[in-house]
Formats: sequence, C-alpha cells, structure tokens
Amino acid sequence: MRDLLTDNFRSLSARIGADPLLIQGPGGNTSIKDDEVMWIKASGKELTDAVSSEIFVAVDRKAAAAEARGAGDGTCKATVLNPAVRLRPSIETTFHAILDWRVVVHTHSVAVLSHVVSPEGRKVAKAVLEDLNPVFVPYAKPGLPLTVAIRDRITPQTRLILLQNHGLIVCGATTRETDHLMQQVETKLRRDLIEVHPATPDTDPLPGFYWAGEESWLAQDSATLARVTAGSYYPDHVVFLGPGLPVGDMADAPPVIVVPGVGIQIRTTATTAQRAMLRCLSDVLRRVPGDWSLQPIGPAAEAELLNWDAEKYRQRLAAKG
Repeated sequence: MRDLLTDNFRSLSARIGADPLLIQGPGGNTSIKDDEVMWIKASGKELTDAVSSEIFVAVDRKAAAAEARGAGDGTCKATVLNPAVRLRPSIETTFHAILDWRVVVHTHSVAVLSHVVSPEGRKVAKAVLEDLNPVFVPYAKPGLPLTVAIRDRITPQTRLILLQNHGLIVCGATTRETDHLMQQVETKLRRDLIEVHPATPDTDPLPGFYWAGEESWLAQDSATLARVTAGSYYPDHVVFLGPGLPVGDMADAPPVIVVPGVGIQIRTTATTAQRAMLRCLSDVLRRVPGDWSLQPIGPAAEAELLNWDAEKYRQRLAAKG
C-alpha cells in the first residue's frame, strides 16, 4: 500500500508546497491512488513537508467515492484505512476520489486565482486554455458541495478544472504527466505584475502590531484599497484572515488590519499561514488589471466557512505551526 507514495510524488508535492505562487501555508492538496487505496494530504498539514514528514493519510478509495455520492458525512474520516492514524483526510478528499486519474494536484495558484476571481479573467482563461479542454466550476463551499459541483460538470476524460474563486485541479496518469499539465497552465496564465512602490509609514503601528512591507501598497492605492475592503475572494483568505480586510482593530483581534492611505498592520501573534495569505492577496491583486471587475464570494459563503468545524480544525493546526 505504501508503495503508492513514490519519491517522485512526494517531491512534486513538496515543490508545489514550497512555492507561494502555487500554495500558501496548509492550503491545497495532492493525492495518488489505485483502484482500492488513495493517499491524500492530511487536513492542516503543509505540502512543503511531503518529503520530510508523514503528511499523507491512506483512505479506502471506493468508500471515499461513495461519500462523494451521499454515503457517510462527506468528511471521509470513516474511510481512513489505519484506525490508529489520528490525522484527518483533507476536507477535499471526496473530489480526489471521484477523479479517475492516478495523480491529482489541487493548488491555490496565484496565476489561476488572478483570473477566476473576475468574470473578465475567466473569459480570458477560457480562451487561453482552450486547447487543454478545461472545465470551469462555479464557486461552491469546499468539501462535498464542491465535489458535487465538479462531478456534475466533468467527463472521464477531464484532466483540467478551474474552480471559480478557489483554484486549480490538474490530473494525470503519472506524476510527470500531471506536473507537465500544471506547468502548461501556469505558463499560459502568467501575467505581468502591476508595478508598486509601497511607502514606509512614518507613524508607529498600534500596540501589538508591526507594519507590513511590500503588502502595504494594498492600503496606499485607492482603487486597490476598495478591492481589499469589499470582501473575500477565495476560501483560505476567509479561513486565515477573516472576511475581507478590516479597517482598524476589532474585538475579534483580526491578524491583519488596514489603515487607509497609510499601510497594512500585522499582529505580532499572526501565524505563518496568516502572513502567507496576506502575501497571496498582494500577489493576486498585482496580476489583476484595473479594468477587470472582481467578485467576492459574499457574506453567506464567508459565514459558512467561519462556522465550519473542518476549517476550525485547520486553524487550530496552523496556530501550532
């Protein structure tokens, strides 16, 4: 069973996890399977540790696929093959199980996000990726709702899926094949960066905070400030930073706050995952043209994520990192 976890698969997973333009903190996941067994990244673990640590958990592939069709509770916790393992499978195990390819990689690619958060961007991506036969899936809550949305749109031949306001899924018969497809997508969707020149704030931050560096441009550019305070554009932002970016400190102690026209302040207790998500927001918005409109996931979707036990579990694990 463990023979499925090849060195090539672990190395690809670690390389993806170490690239902040592909994965931020404990986000994203990879899997490798045969007809009976699927190894998938455990919830809250980081892909960057794929070679050095045991971050994968083995599940009964058929049982996980059955949960995707309504059996069980959709968490796939009951499908873990070794009852002594205390790790939870990724909250996205069900969609990995129904994709009938040996290797599946799901990233929160900045290049992809910069397109799928915008209707104009999605139109561009469809045209640029046409030769790769992409499937576009509307936003759905991660986990079983997303699996159902994917299942209703794919065919057995589907290898490339773009998730609105979420990220990328690529599939292949081998690790090399899957990696190659991912690199093709990254190349085709690469965009020039908006040039920014963040100014260093000349006032002291609030007690318990420090000024961000490059990310402070998000507060200093008026058009971008409107974007970052308008809402959240993908799930992991909500999970680790909360809805949008708040203007000023609040009772729930947000890890990052905006000082309009001045800069971004980061709480000294912010986790590495929270700092990574701030950088991700900056990286994404530096690739979105000013004449594209952005679509936040909305307050109802944000509330679903904030009140979800599966995401609270990931938050607790990230806080220990």
